[in-house]
Amino acid sequence: MSKDRDRMVYRRGDEWVNKRNDADRVSSKHGTQREAETAAREMLENQGGGELITKGRDGKIRSKDTIAPGNDPFPPRDTEH
Repeated sequence: MSKDRDRMVYRRGDEWVNKRNDADRVSSKHGTQREAETAAREMLENQGGGELITKGRDGKIRSKDTIAPGNDPFPPRDTEH
């Protein structure tokens, strides 16, 4: 289930982009994946939380993280962050 305020970080061309799921345009462009993730995380925190999905170079989802105050249904199982 995807909410509108959730964000996705993925590679487009030679840059990493941060895009809100309900948006037509990207929110920000970055040189590295880490910079794009940091920007997306800050935007989610300012919006009141949500899900951050990060895709790798191959386009497959490599990480999902719930940013507070979002609802993480299984908090003890999340050992990635």
